[in-house]
Amino acid sequence: MRLKVNDVHKFYGQGESRIEVLKGIDCEVQDGEICVLLGPSGSGKSTLLNIIGGLESADSGCIDIGEFCTDNMSEKELANYRRNNLGFVFQFYNLIPNLTIKENIEVCAYLTKEPLEINELLATLGLSEHKDKFPNQLSGGQQQRCAIGRALIKNPPLLLFDEPTGALDYKTSKEILGLIEKINQKYHNTMIIVTHNQMIAQMADRVLKLRDGVIVSNMVNTNKTPACDLEW
Repeated sequence: MRLKVNDVHKFYGQGESRIEVLKGIDCEVQDGEICVLLGPSGSGKSTLLNIIGGLESADSGCIDIGEFCTDNMSEKELANYRRNNLGFVFQFYNLIPNLTIKENIEVCAYLTKEPLEINELLATLGLSEHKDKFPNQLSGGQQQRCAIGRALIKNPPLLLFDEPTGALDYKTSKEILGLIEKINQKYHNTMIIVTHNQMIAQMADRVLKLRDGVIVSNMVNTNKTPACDLEW
């Protein structure tokens, strides 16, 4: 599903301490693309991701995804927007400790009328043999696979990743990036990945570089590097 960001501004603070963190963001991400939001801390990339995800509101401008436009949405409308369009994956896994891996994923299956088939998804994630274990019995990489499965089981048109490899070692990070690549090829979800790691941009279809709340580069990558070949 195509995503369009229309002249988005965002401020924090009041009076003399009021700071503009997003300064008129305009961009488009095409259906099925992997898009990396790249930039240093404080550039506004996580704020932009949260606004796209309906977790924060813009002070002006809006997000268009399919039939949805976030401009002046009510809380109920925003909830439906997130439910019907989005899956979230964060740096920390936020799994429910007293549910099994299969149950953690199935929690989100009830939010949609047409969830993915759980056993096929577990196989895609490489978690079939771990489905009856609890989160504390798994490695960090396996827990992140579970978190990705929880976001994916609704088969949302847009998946949002906020530093998905930030808490992982090099080898595990590459495995998770390979999984993200595999999911994109299999299910054709549009994906947005926020990261500090410039090397991850090499596997993306589109790279948006942010600096001080402004997009300074919007590059289409015509020669992507497979995740397994990334080095940093």
